[in-house]
Parts: sequence; structure tokens; C-alpha cells
Amino acid sequence: MSAPVVIAARRTAIGNAHGALRGIGVDELAAPVLRALLDDTGLDTVDDVVLGNVFGPGGNPARVAALRAGLGVPGVTVDRQCASGLAAITLATAMIRAGEGEAFIAGGVESASTAPFRAWREDGSSEPGRFYTRAPFAPAEIGDPDMGPAADLVAAEAGISRQRQDAFAARSHARAVVAQREGRFDAEIVPVRGVVRDERPRDGFTEARLARFRPAFTPDGTATAANSCGINDGAAAVLIVSERVRRRLGVPGLRLVASATSAVDPNRLGLGAVPAMRRVLDHAPDVVEFTEAFAGQALACLDTAGIDERIVSPDGGAIALGHPWGASGAVLVVRLFGTLVRHRAAARGLAALSAGGGVGVATTWETA
Repeated sequence: MSAPVVIAARRTAIGNAHGALRGIGVDELAAPVLRALLDDTGLDTVDDVVLGNVFGPGGNPARVAALRAGLGVPGVTVDRQCASGLAAITLATAMIRAGEGEAFIAGGVESASTAPFRAWREDGSSEPGRFYTRAPFAPAEIGDPDMGPAADLVAAEAGISRQRQDAFAARSHARAVVAQREGRFDAEIVPVRGVVRDERPRDGFTEARLARFRPAFTPDGTATAANSCGINDGAAAVLIVSERVRRRLGVPGLRLVASATSAVDPNRLGLGAVPAMRRVLDHAPDVVEFTEAFAGQALACLDTAGIDERIVSPDGGAIALGHPWGASGAVLVVRLFGTLVRHRAAARGLAALSAGGGVGVATTWETA
């Protein structure tokens, strides 16, 4: 009866950095999502709030967002880079199984638009020195490449052609545009300052158009600005309860079947999710939500894990919708909830993604 089940799933629209959601801090982005989850289920409170966040501002944003949403819970913030939102969800499910509570909100939030500037101190000085855009993912002597060059390396070693990457990206945009037009995101999006529509999906992003883009990261690379994700703002979270609570409420849900976390060579960080996917895939999923940070990297993971790319992101993925780092893993579960529970279009799903430093998280779910 302590088996964890998602009974509500919500997110904000995903905005481009310095776009529709600019100027809204992470706690302001997350709080309306937390509130909507309680309103959807009629619960007054939860045992805790667990949120993933990558770029700050620090100070336990989960606690601040919970207070802003009217919740007096402690809150805990998780940083597993791009996998933070999904890691927060797996942490909350583990807490339910451990008997620490029976109702948790878990997910993630990111505001690239309001992320603070950061700088290293030089020689112990009290003044800021060299500014930096990201923290180290691995010791320099092991290898700590930036995401783009690492994606080019993974795609080249896996033999993923530029044409296939562009086709994958074009399909992601086409699916997202259709899903928007048909209102398939409407039930999951919480308005924030009147923003109710994902900003990034583009109509008419054909393979021919994508083929015109030049390599973005390495001179002979295949990753471009068009077949890669954007830099984005957004929040996503789910309400997870024990099976006992779900039965008491009499609502359908998404039951966790298995979860795994893995790590690989940081120089091939885009493959981080592959060992985790292999550990949770006892049966072929009906639908897969995989964060498409880069088309080549995503395809390399899917091929290595033996997953048909056609069942991935049926309503478009991160290339089209955007990649708000700390929230992206939670967006995957929100999307699965929509497909498996709201629309009853499938019975079993996989949510997985790779993250900086060569780590990955994978989860499998079934309808309850």
C-alpha cells in the first residue's frame, strides 16, 4: 500500500530565455504549479516539497516556493543537473516507500532569465574574479567538455547522420505544433502572469529548412541551433501519494514501476541515461518521453537502448518545447501523465534523460 502513485501533474508553459516568462524568479514560477496540484486533488497539504533546480538562486528554492504556495513544509532542493526534476520525483517516491509520508509534491523549476551571475574568487580575494557560466561537471584531468561538443562526439561515434538529426528535430516541432493546435497541453499548463502557451514550437520547421543551419559547436559537427534544444524558463511538478491514499481518494494515477540512476564517462555525458534505461526496461514501453537536449545525443541513447525513435515524445520533445534544465525531468512525467492517465492513449511509459557529468535517470510507469 506504500507503492507511490502520481495522481496529478502540472507545469507552466515553457518560455524562451528572456522571453514570455522573463523576470519571474524560480519560486514565483513554481508556486502556482504547487497550488494547482493541491486544487486538482482537494488535498490541503503534503508532507514535503522536493524540487530540482540547477542555476540558482540557491537558498532552497523548494522551501521558498512552498511558502509562496501557502505550504509550511520544509522543502528540499535537488541538483542533478538536467536530471534534477526527475531525480526529485524518484527521491519523493523513495520517501513514500520508506514510510516518511504519504503525499509529496516533486518536480523542478528553472529560470535561465533570472539566474544570478557567478564568479570564482581569485587567490582567496574578497572580490569577484573570473565569471563562469556553469559549474564543473567533472575534474578537468578526467575531462569536462561542454554539452555541445560532447553531443557532437557522441553522435559521431554512434554514426548518427546530420540528416537523421534534422529529421528527428523537424518531427519534434511538427508534433508539438499539432499538439498545441489540438489543445493537448491545455489541461496540464498552469497560467503564470497570463502565459499559457509554450513559446518555442515552430510551424514549418522542415528538414530542408533545418539543413541550412551551420554546425553550432564544432567546425565539423552535426549539432546545430535547430536540431538542439533551447535555453528556457519553466516549472513542472507532480503530486505523488501512496496507493492507500490514492484508493481513498478514488482517482486514477500513474504508478511507478521501476527507477534507476546511472553514470558514464563524463566525456560522453550524453549517454548517461543508457545504463539506467537498461535497468528499468523489463518490457517494451508503449510511449517514451526522453529529453531531447540534442537530436544526435538523444538518438544515440535510444539506439543503444534499443528504443524505436517513433514512440518518443509523441507531442514533441525538448527540441520543440524547450529545456528548462531543472524542470525538464519533471516535464517528462507530466507529459506521460497526460498520455497515459488523462487521455488513456497507452498503458506503460518510460521517462529518462541524460545530464551533465555523465549521469542519467530513468523511470518506468504504468496506469493505476
